[in-house]
Amino acid sequence: MVKALRTLAQLMGWACALIGLLHVALGNAAIPGAASAGPTIDSWGRFMGAAFVGYGLAWVWAARQRPIPATVVRWLAAVFLLGGVGRLLSLAVSGRPHGFQLVLAVIELVLPPIFFWLADKEERAYSA
Repeated sequence: MVKALRTLAQLMGWACALIGLLHVALGNAAIPGAASAGPTIDSWGRFMGAAFVGYGLAWVWAARQRPIPATVVRWLAAVFLLGGVGRLLSLAVSGRPHGFQLVLAVIELVLPPIFFWLADKEERAYSA
């Protein structure tokens, strides 16, 4: 389980960092359906991209610790889950977004429980 958690956390971290860098570099062009959203959304998207880089690097840091800090993994997974909940809220309030956003929502809602489970396994294994 430790190897699975470490590998998944590394993949999560590097994917988030890369996605964040793409948002910083491409602005609105990085968001399906938002290419003509205007300079305010472009500015916000680039800023949030930088925050996503930091979020991804926090995952990478956690994955490199020995043992992997289960509490940190839970917090990072909870933030990801909150993003998925935010997408559901947006769906309810504003309607159906671009299809790719729905795929991301599924990932953001399914992956955190896996991280919670793996973090628990890691913590129990280390405690024993």
